[in-house]
Amino acid sequence: MTNIIELYIKLIGLVSLGFILGRKLPSNTATYIGRFLFWIGVPITIIAFLRKTDLSGQIWIAPAIAYFAMFIGILLAWLAMKTYSYCRKTTSPVKTQGSVILAAMVGNTGYLGFPVTLAMVGKDYFAWALFYDLLGSLFIAYGVGTVLAAKFGNNIHNYLQILQVIFINPALWSFGFGVLFRQVTLSQPLEFALDKIAWAILALSLILIGVRMSRLTSWGNIPQASISVVIKMLLVPVIVGILLSCLGVTGKPALVIILQTGMPPAFATLVLAETFNLDHDLAVTTLAMGVIVLLFTLPLWLWLW
Repeated sequence: MTNIIELYIKLIGLVSLGFILGRKLPSNTATYIGRFLFWIGVPITIIAFLRKTDLSGQIWIAPAIAYFAMFIGILLAWLAMKTYSYCRKTTSPVKTQGSVILAAMVGNTGYLGFPVTLAMVGKDYFAWALFYDLLGSLFIAYGVGTVLAAKFGNNIHNYLQILQVIFINPALWSFGFGVLFRQVTLSQPLEFALDKIAWAILALSLILIGVRMSRLTSWGNIPQASISVVIKMLLVPVIVGILLSCLGVTGKPALVIILQTGMPPAFATLVLAETFNLDHDLAVTTLAMGVIVLLFTLPLWLWLW
C-alpha cells in the first residue's frame, strides 16, 4: 500500500506538472522532450537498469505474451465493433474502426510502463518489462500497427521505411550495449550517478505525458473510446493472467507482464492516426481516458497478482 501511494503521488504529481508546463511552454516543447528521450534518455535508462537486472529465467516469454496480447486485442476490438454496429443499426466508419483496433492492441509500455514496473516490482525483474517493450510493443506499434493503419486509412506506405523505423531505434542498440556494459565495473560514485540520472529521465518521461495531455482538446467519441480502453486495460490483462497461470509463470515475473499488458494505449496510436488519416479525435480521447483509468486498474492487478 505504501508503494502504490508513493507511486500515485509521483505519477499524479509529475503528470500534473507536465500538464501545467504544457499550457505555458511553446507548442513544440513535447516534440523536443520526446526527441531527447527517444535518442538519449531512454537508452541511458536501459543501460543503467540493465546493470542490476536478472537476465536469467524465461524472459523470452515476455515478448511472446506481447504478441498474444496484440492478437487478443485485435480480435476483441473487431468483435466489439461488429456488435456495436449491430446494436446501433449502423456501420462505424472504417477510419474509426482502425483507431479502435490500434488503441486496443498496443500499450504505453515504455514511458509509462517502465516507471510503474520499477516502482511496483523493482529492478531485479526489469528485463521482463524491457523485453516486453523492445521485442514486443515496439514491433507491434511500428510493424503490425503501421500495416493496419495503412489498410484502414487507405494509404500506400513504403514498408522499407517501417523496417528503418524499427531497426534504427536507439533503444534496441542500447539494449545490446547495456548487456555488454554489465561486465564493466564502475566506481561507486559513477554507479550512483548513473542510477540517479536514469530515475530523473523516467521522471521526465512522466512529465512528457502531462505535456502531451495538455495538448489534447478532444473528449468526443466516448463510447468507441471505452471499447478500446476496456479491452486493452481490463479484458486482455485478465486473459493474459489466465494464460500465465497455465504456463506456470507466477510471482513477480507474472506481475510485470500483467502491468505491461494493462498499460494505457500508446502515444504511437495517435502518431499513426495522424499519419494515416484515421479517426484522430477518437485516438485523442482514448489516450486521455486510458491514463485516468490506469489509476483505478493498478490496485486491481496488484491485488490479483
